[in-house]
Amino acid sequence: MSDTPPIVLTFAASDPSSGAGLQADLLTLSSMGCYPVSVVTAITVQDTVGVEDILALDAELVSAQARAVLEDMPVAAFKIGMLGSVENIAAIAEIVADYPDVPLILDPILSSGRGDELASEEMLEAMLDMLIPQATIITPNSLEALRLGQGDGDEELDFSDCAKRLIEMGCEYVLVTGTHENTPQVVNTLYGQHGVLRSDAWQRLPGSYHGSGCTLASALAASIAHGLGVADAVREAQEYTWQTLQAGFRPGMGQYIPDRLFWAREEADDAD
Repeated sequence: MSDTPPIVLTFAASDPSSGAGLQADLLTLSSMGCYPVSVVTAITVQDTVGVEDILALDAELVSAQARAVLEDMPVAAFKIGMLGSVENIAAIAEIVADYPDVPLILDPILSSGRGDELASEEMLEAMLDMLIPQATIITPNSLEALRLGQGDGDEELDFSDCAKRLIEMGCEYVLVTGTHENTPQVVNTLYGQHGVLRSDAWQRLPGSYHGSGCTLASALAASIAHGLGVADAVREAQEYTWQTLQAGFRPGMGQYIPDRLFWAREEADDAD
């Protein structure tokens, strides 16, 4: 019998296009050598262009899915994506609180790549109150970092100030990604208790991608589940994600899809 690979539990919404959400998490975690288990938080109607509708699952059903898995298997990391409702946020916060030693990677999804609103102000406040204080690391893009870190009436803060505020709320690390910034390179910056821990610049690829944030957060969860420290895991996850984007393809009429199995296709090409 083979050893069991690290098990990562993802809480996410289903994406029928498999570009983002639950399906993106499963592909990424599997590609990086983990065994993914999953809790469906919501069902979406979406494609590579955008999100048309969302149906959040009942919070009791969300909780029951997670409890069933957690009572059966040891989990090495939690990854949290789109949650669908305040009630789901509360239910998941209660579950992860029972496992304080399991690293928690939170991707605070507030809108789609097209700009479709995916989290209400009430949901944002619930994340700030119940999930961010429990997170090992959160992975907001620059727009999400500003929305999470700036309070009403604040003067405009920079990313460093927002990260500091989020860390003061209780999370250990904040990785702010620069995909939405008008810069020649994509610069991703990891903040900890004492400021910047690392900053990595990546070639900005042409086009836009459906599920790049889900891929990065899941790759980070996989790297941490394999035992890497946070700073090394951040580097590993970025490298993997950039490779998936470089190998991305456009199967529909909207955004490109990251190729989470790029390495398998490279091996097949080499074999030919």
